[in-house]
Amino acid sequence: MRALTWHGKHDVRVDTVPDPEIVNPRDAILKVTSTAICGSDLHLYDAVIPGLQSGDILGHEFMGEVVETGPDSTLRKGQRVVVPFTISCGACFFCQRQQYSACDNSNPVDNQDLTEPLYGHAMSGLFGYTHLTGGYPGGQAEYVRVPYSDVGPIVVPDGLEDDKVLFLSDILPTGWMAAENADIEEGDVVAVWGCGPVGLFAVQSALAMGAGKVIAIDEWPNRLDLARKLGAEVIDFKRTHVLEALMEMSGGIGPDAVIDAVGMEAHGFAPDTLLDNLKQRIGVGADSAHALREAILAVRKGGRISIPGVYGGFLDKFPLGAVMEKGVQIRTGQTHVQRYLKELLHKIGEGELDTTFLISHRLPLEEAARGYENFRFNQNDWTKVVLKTG
Repeated sequence: MRALTWHGKHDVRVDTVPDPEIVNPRDAILKVTSTAICGSDLHLYDAVIPGLQSGDILGHEFMGEVVETGPDSTLRKGQRVVVPFTISCGACFFCQRQQYSACDNSNPVDNQDLTEPLYGHAMSGLFGYTHLTGGYPGGQAEYVRVPYSDVGPIVVPDGLEDDKVLFLSDILPTGWMAAENADIEEGDVVAVWGCGPVGLFAVQSALAMGAGKVIAIDEWPNRLDLARKLGAEVIDFKRTHVLEALMEMSGGIGPDAVIDAVGMEAHGFAPDTLLDNLKQRIGVGADSAHALREAILAVRKGGRISIPGVYGGFLDKFPLGAVMEKGVQIRTGQTHVQRYLKELLHKIGEGELDTTFLISHRLPLEEAARGYENFRFNQNDWTKVVLKTG
């Protein structure tokens, strides 16, 4: 089959690789119909997250048609399904509490040994990411093996085309959980750093949950315009002093809740960002966290901080004193996708949530490398890339 493979920093290629096979009785094989490039994939493209090996198949946002099943799978051949990017067994301590992204059984033991010293506990399995998260081949391919297929995938009703439901695999539940983690109350002022896909869905979700005002912060005009069309007020951080603007827009108190949808590769010309980016390039630091630092300083006293943005290692200049003295709460984590699938699928089917506004480009899988390059270096125009197989 054909698949998008990683070969080093900014070097991804569509290669011919072996077809996937059933390994476990709970497996299923999907013929991928649609897959997308995620902002988290860019951390791999930029080689700032370790654990990739040359030839690894990328991609964790995908859906398709079931073509083969193991004897213990609950799926049937011919069904269309969306697959969560989190791989979860459904039976461990964490899965039983619907904390699916903390699954104890989906990451093979050999790989758990790599992450436990770093995080204190082993990470769970993720599709198409690194060997720190299991080394599972991803879905930017013609076919993919889906472990625990009786737990993760959700069957898509007839009449809902791929573009409407594809983002159930990751970014829509991630944006929704980000807003939920912010404990939004009716009328709250909510600030969202980053108008990439997750940030825009966090804006949409916060408004759906009753926020009185959502303020979106970014530098790219097109992305700010998308946030504005969703109903947000916007701040261009290149033109405006963010902290001063947020105080003014929140009546001098600060936002009730803040959402960092940027993560470990914050860009810009703030002194801390320039230093972080330099340390990333020379390999002595992993995370550039200007957006998070700014969000902590901006949130009101007693407010809430939600962090859906991906962080992989350590950071310095962390304003822990502000966190403690202001009495704020912080909630974060990989998304418990399976927890939200039925609710969000229903909202899409009823027309309460739209996802298609985000898609700027549709490309054949063979042009995936061009999609990565533009999604990384032309962020104003390339807001979301969907790859079509066949």
